[in-house]
Amino acid sequence: MGAMARKALIPGLFGGLMGAVVSFLVIFLLAPLPDSPLAHGLSNGVSGLVSGFMGGFMGLMMHLRKSRGA
Repeated sequence: MGAMARKALIPGLFGGLMGAVVSFLVIFLLAPLPDSPLAHGLSNGVSGLVSGFMGGFMGLMMHLRKSRGA
């Protein structure tokens, strides 16, 4: 794993964690649609984790690439 990828992991994990927590809380507290609000909240938390991680990771990778002049 390159140095750029390692630098992108921290913001990616932070963004993923924030996305998971917010998504879980919103779905669990405001819109429990399936049989179990906990199952629905957990599934949306996982999707928030993945989307937040990818957003943070790709955003930082693009920033690092642009800032080094590539």
